[in-house]
Amino acid sequence: MAKYLISFPSAAMVVPDGELGTVGRDAHAVIDEAKAAGVYVFGGGIDESVPPVLVSADGAVAMGGYPWAPTLDGGFTVLELPSRNEAVAWAARIAKACRCDQELRVFGFDPQS
Repeated sequence: MAKYLISFPSAAMVVPDGELGTVGRDAHAVIDEAKAAGVYVFGGGIDESVPPVLVSADGAVAMGGYPWAPTLDGGFTVLELPSRNEAVAWAARIAKACRCDQELRVFGFDPQS
């Protein structure tokens, strides 16, 4: 089985006033379903209140991430599933709960990590 990364950038999640609690409950319900199905690996979101730092091979630390790369933010879920079709189905469930499109990618899991 492959691991799939399902994610969205923060800007994609536009929730009308007063609906954030409902979106949170719906999203957690889908994650609970994934856990019950035994396909949940991990998930979470980038803490955007903590700025990134770029650490070089010599240990030097600079504020910010790669200057040429897009900002990395938003939410992430990794599920282990038997097929891409099942991954698409789970991504659709997460998209419905979060009220925003989800990107789906095969996660290059290293079993020695």
